[in-house]
Amino acid sequence: MYRIGIDVGGTNTDAVIMDGEKLVLGVKSPTTEDVTSGIVSSLAKVLEESGIKAGQIGAVMIGTTHFTNAVVERRKMSKTAAVRLCLPAAECLPPMVDWPDDIRETVGGHYWLAKGGNEFDGREISALDEDELRGIADEIGKQGIDSIAICSVFSPVNSEMEDKARTVLAERLPQANFTLSSEIGRLGILERENAAIMNASLRQLSAETVKAFSAALASAGLSCPCYITQNDGTLMSADFVRAYPVLTFASGPTNSMRGASFLTGEQVAVVVDVGGTSTDVGAIIKGFPRQASTSVDIGGVRTNFRMPDVFSIALGGGSIVQPDDPITVGPKSVGFRIHTEGKLFGGNTLTTSDVAVGLGIADFGDPAPARALGEDRLNAIRDVIDEMILNAVERMRVSPDKIPVLAVGGGSILVRDHIGELPVIKPENFAVANAVGAAIGQISGEVDRIFSLEKISREEALEDARKEATQKAIAAGAKPDSIEVLDQEDVPLAYLPGSATRIRLKVVGDLDG
Repeated sequence: MYRIGIDVGGTNTDAVIMDGEKLVLGVKSPTTEDVTSGIVSSLAKVLEESGIKAGQIGAVMIGTTHFTNAVVERRKMSKTAAVRLCLPAAECLPPMVDWPDDIRETVGGHYWLAKGGNEFDGREISALDEDELRGIADEIGKQGIDSIAICSVFSPVNSEMEDKARTVLAERLPQANFTLSSEIGRLGILERENAAIMNASLRQLSAETVKAFSAALASAGLSCPCYITQNDGTLMSADFVRAYPVLTFASGPTNSMRGASFLTGEQVAVVVDVGGTSTDVGAIIKGFPRQASTSVDIGGVRTNFRMPDVFSIALGGGSIVQPDDPITVGPKSVGFRIHTEGKLFGGNTLTTSDVAVGLGIADFGDPAPARALGEDRLNAIRDVIDEMILNAVERMRVSPDKIPVLAVGGGSILVRDHIGELPVIKPENFAVANAVGAAIGQISGEVDRIFSLEKISREEALEDARKEATQKAIAAGAKPDSIEVLDQEDVPLAYLPGSATRIRLKVVGDLDG
């Protein structure tokens, strides 16, 4: 059976058909305002041009910007209730205290503090008060809120209170959906709570998006399963993305990194993905994106759930160029309107694509408007582009060694054969590497917890972490007998009593079925 991989970018929606590890065909379609119709168009186009029947497709993998766009644009986010289990501790900084005013207003700014929470080693701060929680449930019901985020102090160490609080609240609010912070974020109560609230606010949109994707597949005559790419280079089932939409954030750059590794065979490298609007630069280790080790800002909100370490700059094939001194490239871009606004297509705007065509490094459109600037001016513009790319690569470089730079994306025609001292590899089918990355996705499970080694050994703690991560991967759709450990580390926490150690462990497995 064949697989279809789709990735939605700011300018183009790319689609590929894969037969095992062989790329059969890749196509590009302009990204549409509503995103979904662009996906429908790409599906129809790739099936028509390949001649492959819909019944021969075994799965469709989609990388989407729906949820990132919702946060950045402050739209389609549901009113959400934040319930923190902490009293009598953690009162001084209430939920959403560090959110920008506009996004706090979008989700309603509703929060409640209740008894509960744990110390780092799992001991209770205070016991849950079920009557108190029922009273909170009644207040949430009066507000008409059906998206609820529950966060308990040190819940990554012991999540029992969050689970129990959900059960109590659900008795009074049976139609509500719940997000538990222990299932998403890492240590650090504010950032973890922020991630849970953001996820809860996107649950309704995720249900609508999955439904729209299913309709898109049906309109193309496809009855196969649909998976959504997440930001660690792996896949989520439809049910999983309904529950955890925030895990799609930054999945686009991740797809490109995975696709670049697959197309070149390189396992350790810097990946430069040049699209129509922006350039994303990241590092791959063992063929997967390096994860960010610090809190990540999403739409002005600090979170600490898993995110790839990506640096983005405003450079793409549609970036607007100001050719007079001082030369500027970006940050504005014509994006998917390049076919009407770019000078090489008869428009009035000079873009980086015009420069590439004018210099003869690309062959499409009309080079005459750019060549009218003269070769010296075009080369001066390209020098500015080279400097932007070099600075981004050096910022993300993972080794003093001469590791390769993998250049992918339709705009990578702008990248030279070397970036500084580093060789550049531009694989065949570089323009659709993001869709390839979606199509080859595996399923992952991850654990990031503090374990106390007073009652169990280090080996037993690692085994518990492996089992937990494996269960998460299977729940997300992984084939049980294919699961293997991708990465693990355990760090003794000498500043905490109780022989505490922090274990981070990730497993990956092939898609089941």
